[in-house]
Amino acid sequence: MAKPFTRENTEFETNIKEEVREPRRYKVLLHNDDYTTMEFVVFVLKVIFNKNEAEATHIMLMVHEKGIGVCGVYTTEIAETKVALVHKTARKEGYPLKCTMEEV
Repeated sequence: MAKPFTRENTEFETNIKEEVREPRRYKVLLHNDDYTTMEFVVFVLKVIFNKNEAEATHIMLMVHEKGIGVCGVYTTEIAETKVALVHKTARKEGYPLKCTMEEV
């Protein structure tokens, strides 16, 4: 009959060192251009980034006045998805809106 499994009768031991790290975070940025309308930028911010009217308008004005605006900070996969959604939505409507992500 086999011995019951215990720590003492194992033939080997493993040392498992667990390291828990926070996931990388990325700022998602919109860039100003001479063709995309302010209304469309507000639409994108509301639909893709779930901003209310006031937040969307504030970010849109930052993009317009400063040339760039932060839409939010997300994990890698979410940031990549939002960038792709902005590009897909803008191209569908005929706008060259540029959206990028930058590590925080």
